[in-house]
Amino acid sequence: MAVSFLHIIYPNGPSFVLPVRDIIDAMKVAISGKGGVGKTTLAGVMARLLADRGLKVLAIDADPDSNLASALGFSEEGLRRIRPLAQLKGLVEERTGSKGGTYGAFFKLNPKVDDIPDRFAVEEHGVKLVVLGTIPQGGGGCFCPENVLLKSLLNHILLERDEYVIVDMEAGLEHMGRGSVKHIDGLICVVEPGRRSIHTAMEIRRLALDLGIERLFVVGNKVREDGERMFLRENLRDFEIIGFLSYSEKVLEADRLGISPYDADRGLRKEVEDILERLRR
Repeated sequence: MAVSFLHIIYPNGPSFVLPVRDIIDAMKVAISGKGGVGKTTLAGVMARLLADRGLKVLAIDADPDSNLASALGFSEEGLRRIRPLAQLKGLVEERTGSKGGTYGAFFKLNPKVDDIPDRFAVEEHGVKLVVLGTIPQGGGGCFCPENVLLKSLLNHILLERDEYVIVDMEAGLEHMGRGSVKHIDGLICVVEPGRRSIHTAMEIRRLALDLGIERLFVVGNKVREDGERMFLRENLRDFEIIGFLSYSEKVLEADRLGISPYDADRGLRKEVEDILERLRR
């Protein structure tokens, strides 16, 4: 892994060389957007770039489609080791005191979750990945044991963990809580040049404001030319746009081949690096 170093020299005294990862505060980012706009691509490349800097990175797949492992470039063996937490009925029952999939029953609202990231994360390419999974139907997304466990876990990760955290969300921000969002360095909405994607961005903005999220950014994706950049700027005047990702045949090919877009497109990596630098300002 590539690690940058800072050389500190004291006048008439000793000098020290410190890895940058020891002096940078951990950043925690959630990424959302309409299905198919490329938010998982951005999350995967962002996580890989941070890991390449020698930083501790925890990626959370909170999207029901659960494609973040592929975007990170996980091997077939690594994919087989992933266990979506919402599907672990024994864990849900143990931590909440209620059988998974039951509704209207009593269960703990503050289950123990602090050990879950280390127990259930699967690591490759220097990135630890936890997949939240899909809440069973019959009340999915409602006030149920699975949802309480997952929301408590995400709150813990954002409040207590010291890694760099990248959360691949669905558009609904279902797992976010008012307590956890105060510790997000940014919510990124990925938008492609189209009316439906812009409409989703407006809805995400409404949900974000309801939760008290103050740092909401936009990344334009699948952009082919300056006219599409202008289209997004004109239709998203109330948003802070922190970067654009170019339309890439290499990313499409990576999906067909089952490899990470990080490994397929050097230009994409550079664009995501620029976005990371803007987030840090």
